Amino acid sequence: MSPPGLSALTLETCTSITAIPPQDWQRLAGETNPFLRYEFFRALEESGCTSADTGWTPCHLVFRTGGRIAGLAPGFLKSHSMGEYVFDWAWADAYQRHGLDYYPKLLIAIPFTPSTGPRLLLEPALREQLTPALLHDLLDTLTERLGAHSWHLLFPDAQDQMLLRHDQELHRLGCQFHWHNHGYRSFEDFLAELNSRKRKSIRKERRQVAEQGIAFARYHGRDIPDEVLTAFHVFYQATYLKRGQRPYLTKRFFELLRQHLPEHLHLVMAVREGELIAGALFLAGQDTLYGRYWGCLDEYNHLHFETCYYQGIELAMDLGLQHFDAGAQGEHKLVRGFEPIITHSWHGILHPGFRDAIDNFTREEADHVLGYFEDAKSVLPFRQQPPD
Repeated sequence: MSPPGLSALTLETCTSITAIPPQDWQRLAGETNPFLRYEFFRALEESGCTSADTGWTPCHLVFRTGGRIAGLAPGFLKSHSMGEYVFDWAWADAYQRHGLDYYPKLLIAIPFTPSTGPRLLLEPALREQLTPALLHDLLDTLTERLGAHSWHLLFPDAQDQMLLRHDQELHRLGCQFHWHNHGYRSFEDFLAELNSRKRKSIRKERRQVAEQGIAFARYHGRDIPDEVLTAFHVFYQATYLKRGQRPYLTKRFFELLRQHLPEHLHLVMAVREGELIAGALFLAGQDTLYGRYWGCLDEYNHLHFETCYYQGIELAMDLGLQHFDAGAQGEHKLVRGFEPIITHSWHGILHPGFRDAIDNFTREEADHVLGYFEDAKSVLPFRQQPPD
């Protein structure tokens, strides 16, 4: 039963973004976060990146009150745990050892994107009246109805976390490293705030890239030439193939980004002797630059740091963005002025025995992550501690 004011609240799913009216998605998601744009999910589907064949079956959540759409959330039925960046392989292995199915699972997340942001796209009236207990009950019931064994909501923002805080559910912490513009007008302004040793180290890295005859070119939106986008996709594929993995994203996906989300799309390409040798793709939001994909064919000294981080910092400043999220993991970012942040995820495990075991694991893990976070803050390379 819905609480007073929530008229006949229901939660259902749809198997394609195209089953949701674009105007409803836009009304609830806005247009400033590239990963929440209707066109982003459409590009994933049209290019075949999110499908039953890839283990990412679209299963988007639709909240209705009184029969009308009052909330949405990006959802997928997953048959594996790849491309999520919140690792639960050990949980799946434990299920298998006990003869139980871990998959399918319901994932509420942005595919292949470990960036914090809104996940529950709710009308203000629904958000105000929805309680954590009711939300978790709705998700548990939906998971069971879908024939899944668990639900997982990854990288929610602070507003969504208020709706997810529930003593009976599993909360995981993680740690990433992000760059913040503390009033810098140029890269040299940023370097001036680092201690002398780190400042000299970064300057040396950048100088050694230039000494290899490498320069950089930027491309934006629909002005990205076909040959540049093709070269980037080859580089992107190489990143995964070097690790023996299948690339998640197709060339068609990047073409659709260029066509439908040009205002968000930036490419930084490394050039040597007139040839493209590496590239990094960035998506710009309202106040954040997201560094998402990178690749190269040959190895060059410090090229990864320059292309993905230093060029990204300069791009963020040139775009007037205050925050640069360069992706998951990467402790090497710490000594280059990227500050640690805590990330969050919530998990609903239907099996009571495994729920208790995983609860113990997440509590111990959280203590470790918080300790690591504090240690990371203590070794930041700034001359003075940056403001919170």
